[in-house]
Amino acid sequence: MPLAAVFLLGFLGMFFFEWKTDSTLKDVTYFTKPIIVVVLSYFLVKKVNDFSLFLKTVVLVGFSMALIHISGIFLFGKSNTSINDLRGSFGLDNFIEIVSFYIVLFYRKTYKSSLVKNLFFETIIGVVLLISIYLYFSRTMLVSLILIGLSVFGYTKVTKNKLVFLGAFLVFLSLLYAYLFSVKIDRNGKGIEAFLYKVKIAPEEIFKTKIDRENHKDLWDHWRGYEAKRAFSLMDSRPISYMIGNGFGSLVDLKFTAPLDEKGMRYISRLHNGYVFVFYKTGVIGLFFYLYFIFLLIRKTNKEGISSYMSNRFTGSIGLFFLFTSLIISGIYIPLDLMLFLLGGFLSFTNREQVIVKAI
Repeated sequence: MPLAAVFLLGFLGMFFFEWKTDSTLKDVTYFTKPIIVVVLSYFLVKKVNDFSLFLKTVVLVGFSMALIHISGIFLFGKSNTSINDLRGSFGLDNFIEIVSFYIVLFYRKTYKSSLVKNLFFETIIGVVLLISIYLYFSRTMLVSLILIGLSVFGYTKVTKNKLVFLGAFLVFLSLLYAYLFSVKIDRNGKGIEAFLYKVKIAPEEIFKTKIDRENHKDLWDHWRGYEAKRAFSLMDSRPISYMIGNGFGSLVDLKFTAPLDEKGMRYISRLHNGYVFVFYKTGVIGLFFYLYFIFLLIRKTNKEGISSYMSNRFTGSIGLFFLFTSLIISGIYIPLDLMLFLLGGFLSFTNREQVIVKAI
């Protein structure tokens, strides 16, 4: 299993570089969590052996979370609350809501029936999920909504019509950014203006590395790039780490005490960029296995087996989701995420000879 190989490689760098016990335990937790969650959910769902029950459970969980999220905002939120405060109080994101939304749509499209009691309740569920997804004001949620949708409905499989669709989407994206850079957007604005500012700086937030640490606006707007810059700077001083990584327990020196918690942190273990995180800990070999694992998931998208058609599509879409989120929220190694549990569940049905799907 590729993720197991990544985990084992994390011990290799420990023979060459310094490490701390508490940091090592954190890293071991980060790198074992996806393996444990996927394996446990795989066997749990396989034991139940009811695909429709699994789908219904996911949708009900997502719908319940969406109701709680919306209720919290309208009951306890204030009209003058900024987006940052709103997200800090009621959640940064919830990707299970996106999967739930597409399960409802894909089930109807594929099996010509409703996963829930009737079309009315199905519509209510879909609308509530979309409203909740919007109210997270999350760039990651927005992009994930698009990517998972493209994957689930087969638009990642190259055809002439899909290339035209992709071209039109890229034109739209180019026009959007042309507009965003042609108008002045207040960094400290509220509501949709604050969200548009975050959309505007999203690409450079990840990739920009020429950052003035003394300029707080520049630093916090490009924090992911700064983390990566510091990681590569430390790896430059020990070239062998590019091959085998720095190992579990290794830390990235930020060169200043950042207000990341109440006490402040100068040394960090986990990076927002999952690719750099894996590369820093396990080197190019570990990064290869990490990418290979994601590739294996995405490859299932276009497998058209009748019995595992739906599970293959969602497995592949989760792989594409991790390919994207590895750039910004550690991908598979994000501490709290239900996507891994969903992945294990869908994987348990991808290789079945028969998957019983029925309207509920």
